Amino acid sequence: MRARLVYGLVFLSLFAGLVGLVASSERGIPVDSLANPLAHPSESDDSSARDRITDPEPAVEPTEADVCPDGPTDRTRATARELESATGTGTGSEPRIVELYPNPTTDGNVGEFVVVAVPDGGGLEGNWTLTDGHTSARLPAVTETQSGRVAFSLSPEETAAMTSHPVRELEDHLRLAADGDELDLRNGSGVVDWVSYDRAPEGERWYRAGGTAPPDGNPVTGRWWPHGATCLEALTTDAESATAFTLPDAPDVPLEAFASADDRIALAGYTFTSEAVADELRAAAARGVEVELLLESGPVGGTPDRTAAVIDELEDAGVSIRVLGGSGARYRYQHAKYAVVDDRAIVTTENWKPSGIGGTSSRGWGVVVDDADVAVHLESVFRADFEGRDTTSWADYRRTATFVETEPVGERFAGRIDPETVSVDSVDVLLAPDNAEPRLREQLRAAEESILVKQVRIGSRNQPLLQETLEAARRGVEVHILLDASWYVEDENRELVRWLERTADEEDLPLEARLVDPRNRFEKIHAKGVVIDEETAVVGSANWNNNSLRENREVVLVLHGDEVGSFYADVFEADWEGGSWSLPVGLLVVLAVALVLAGLVGRRYVRFDEEGEDGGGRTLALESGSGGFDFRSDPESAPVLDHPDPDGDQNDLETDANVESTSGEADSGTLAEPEQEVELEGEVESESECDSETEGKTKTEFEFVSTGELASSSEFEFGSETESESETKSD
Repeated sequence: MRARLVYGLVFLSLFAGLVGLVASSERGIPVDSLANPLAHPSESDDSSARDRITDPEPAVEPTEADVCPDGPTDRTRATARELESATGTGTGSEPRIVELYPNPTTDGNVGEFVVVAVPDGGGLEGNWTLTDGHTSARLPAVTETQSGRVAFSLSPEETAAMTSHPVRELEDHLRLAADGDELDLRNGSGVVDWVSYDRAPEGERWYRAGGTAPPDGNPVTGRWWPHGATCLEALTTDAESATAFTLPDAPDVPLEAFASADDRIALAGYTFTSEAVADELRAAAARGVEVELLLESGPVGGTPDRTAAVIDELEDAGVSIRVLGGSGARYRYQHAKYAVVDDRAIVTTENWKPSGIGGTSSRGWGVVVDDADVAVHLESVFRADFEGRDTTSWADYRRTATFVETEPVGERFAGRIDPETVSVDSVDVLLAPDNAEPRLREQLRAAEESILVKQVRIGSRNQPLLQETLEAARRGVEVHILLDASWYVEDENRELVRWLERTADEEDLPLEARLVDPRNRFEKIHAKGVVIDEETAVVGSANWNNNSLRENREVVLVLHGDEVGSFYADVFEADWEGGSWSLPVGLLVVLAVALVLAGLVGRRYVRFDEEGEDGGGRTLALESGSGGFDFRSDPESAPVLDHPDPDGDQNDLETDANVESTSGEADSGTLAEPEQEVELEGEVESESECDSETEGKTKTEFEFVSTGELASSSEFEFGSETESESETKSD
């Protein structure tokens, strides 16, 4: 008896602490804050904040809009400017090697070339040679009026088709080794410049990135860039409005855009199995709209057989379809998910398949921007990718392709978040690998108040965007990082969360991280989203890993404005809180009193069953045991996880699963508010089973009324079970 009393007092003290916590916060106690064990992880490993790295690349705006003679990245462009400054008009200026193409996609590497930056007013007069230490070639004279960037080649006619630089023919003989080499630029016997490169990927160019190191030091290094890959700077437009939407809630938004097309639809994707989207594309083609489709040729796990059936029908309807990939491809994966519809652009985080754009699985973000400049820019990107040397027509691809089985389509989740037309101040169009990484880092570096990050996973602790986010936390920016909890990423994400929380504790940072609890509103996170200061939202296909940002074709929009920022911040907040509602202080007091009166022993629970006006339901359960408390708030009909889909976006380490769900519609169409008032009317019932197998019941009638929209009638049940009881009561 005394033990029960002590236990009851301890339990009451715990509840009093919870009530005090609620009272000190205007927003109450979020259910997930009690359920989430990752808020303050106690586990430790050998890693610590010392794993941080800094990025040496300066943030420099590129000058060329459609080509990249100075190199593909901010760093190579900065190097080019440094060279131009050092080799400008005046005494002491020297030529520099700035570009190499050792391994072109031609038989025998015919047309390989070296680009030398010849200073203004200097020219190349005298005994100038290029040598790899074994063979040498003499450079033809370049007069002062011919200065600038000049390509030197043994086969100038073939080279002229590969570069926009003027081409001059080398004398003698020099071959650029495809497996790596060192190359000297000499004037007589003196070394003027010295560069080295590693194995030359087929079809990629080397751009200088090592500055103006003296020839007696280490050789200058560079950056490889695929031949034919775009090298565009970020576009900023004065767009005025956009339609922001989420998935699985609003799959009709892109369908409606396709249905309204008058002139053109250009759609790019990683995978495509959506019959709903295919229906709209066929209908558009039938009414005379030009429809083109670009897909990845080799998605990880294989191309689904459903893709073959859907694309065959589109081709029969007159849609022009190409696939990008293969040996020497410009990008590791065509991973972008966007569409140009007349003068509008659709950019999403989701694949064109039921589990993504169709609303049967993933939490995704999407936006439709009604702006001609954005549409024209993305159309130019699409055209460059669609017509590239590494694309193949669907008919040719189909003849040799193999396909994998597609999992059955699951049921759509109930929509809870309505799309909104929101005002925007401006929109940045970012591309990977062209410019996305440095521009995203700039956005994170500019954060002043908050950063909200939602990702499937993050490549590593040293991932530059994550490090930039940590630096923001160190200067006082409040950071929340939400990661997926699916089985294939759960372990690594949990470890990252623990490390982030430990780093935050060690350095006293305003940073929290957790794994998502979908609460049956979606199955998994597939979004790649960021919200900065609740006034800048990042929506697109780029994951936070180096492969995505540096090797893939990705498209990302950065949307500036209070309204658009608030929309995605609200979505993030709902997912961060698990779509849950907070417990009012009065209800917590009732729970505390009921638990103490029950004389708690063994396993304890409180259950609140809520019945909506439309027949939907929700159960809120509180269980207490030796490990603490566990709050759960679940619709009565939970989704059932079926088999993993090989059609999943494995490049993101994401696997889609089919969901069979009959979850109610009581919450449909609205975001879950941090505090939702509910109407309770029922009774508290406690059951206890003693060692003597006698049973006792205590029933407390109560009424708690407020103005919420969740419940119309409720029943509260309290019970306790002995530790020896083999069967636990469930909701």
